Amino acid sequence: MFDSPLQDTYEQVMRRNPGEPEFHQAVQEVFESLAVIQGRHPEYAEHSILLRLCEPERQLIFRVPWVDDAGKVQVNRGFRVEYNSALGPYKGGLRFHPSVNLGIVKFLGFEQIFKNSLTGLPIGGGKGGADFDPRGRSDGEVMRFCQSFMTELHRHLGEYTDVPAGDIGVGAREIGYLFGQYKRLTNRYEAGVLTGKGLDWGGALVRKEATGYGAAIFADEMLRTRGASLDGRRVAISGSGNVAIYAAEKVRQLGGTPVTASDSSGYVVDEDGLDLDLLRQIKEVERGRIGEYAERRGGRARFVGTGSVWEVPVDVALPCATQNELDGADAKTLVEHGVLAVAEGANMPSTPEAVDLFAEAGVAFGPGKAANAGGVAASALEMQQNASRDAWTFEHSEERLTQIMTGIHATCVETAAEVGRPGDYVVGANVAGFRKVADAMLAFGVI
Repeated sequence: MFDSPLQDTYEQVMRRNPGEPEFHQAVQEVFESLAVIQGRHPEYAEHSILLRLCEPERQLIFRVPWVDDAGKVQVNRGFRVEYNSALGPYKGGLRFHPSVNLGIVKFLGFEQIFKNSLTGLPIGGGKGGADFDPRGRSDGEVMRFCQSFMTELHRHLGEYTDVPAGDIGVGAREIGYLFGQYKRLTNRYEAGVLTGKGLDWGGALVRKEATGYGAAIFADEMLRTRGASLDGRRVAISGSGNVAIYAAEKVRQLGGTPVTASDSSGYVVDEDGLDLDLLRQIKEVERGRIGEYAERRGGRARFVGTGSVWEVPVDVALPCATQNELDGADAKTLVEHGVLAVAEGANMPSTPEAVDLFAEAGVAFGPGKAANAGGVAASALEMQQNASRDAWTFEHSEERLTQIMTGIHATCVETAAEVGRPGDYVVGANVAGFRKVADAMLAFGVI
């Protein structure tokens, strides 16, 4: 698959991490990209940088007992993988979902290293979560779970050590309960220890919008390199959470028309463009299902309970739900419909087969570690404001986010061209993100 010694390192990583397919997939993608520079940097192989990079600095697994509303004791499993701190404190979200396991968290944390590096901000990579499902749980149950989770995790956190944020299943409600318990246990108002906080208690403007906004900005930048833009384009978006909603909002601001949204029950198609106020009401306030959107649009939208959101003919696709949601068959359908660009709002939502098909068809493809870096970038900006006891305006925060996303795009383009792979955003993102972390690890010695 790779030239030795890259192949030897890859095989060693696979042997040491059995039964973790998502992690294996993420590692393979990075190794394939780095094959183009291994001859230029023998010092990386000499100092086992890749082998060290693939081994987390710390992996935490812990029991989370809590009491449900019926008085029954429930037990979940919590995780935090503190992956790499060469560039700064560990930074990455917490995911509460039944699918969470160590392999999922490691894949997310590994991706986070390169994503955070690409932002140019001083943050390392980490990720965490639990196999707890907040859907259908009362506020009291979610609070008790979060308090139990933080009771164990708090001893490993700190604004200069490890700074979690939200992810799937962890929104403003959960961040509030987690932060309250951290404050209670430590007797400190350490605002910079969690990001995604409420605006009245240390949060930052544009943080909730940032991942979705960033993905749309990145897609627009990719199109501009080809003499086009999002203006006048039909856009398919998967998911209906925070990322999807604000990706749709930015698409509208850039002149495009977001026509789809989805959840685990199916998807909706709204040819007039999504009614974002209604979507927020159903998904964020009522925590309802996507089918309710079609019912309340009075016949202007249709709900599809089977199949894939990628069956809808569009110019641009923004997968914003979860890993491996867009497979080879979906990619083939999108290509047949003439899709121009795909930007990943979620983490690794496209399978390797899908990525290969987009490349073969000449579709501009923005990998998640570049296209969805807006969320962690805004989190780092929230940390800056917390550290300085300051609060920026929405306009200033959005301007900083736009600068970071356009900078990431430019870095990917320039790096891909430098290594002889012009237009390959996957190679550009992986090589640029890796080199910065690798050079810092070399400077620190064998640690």
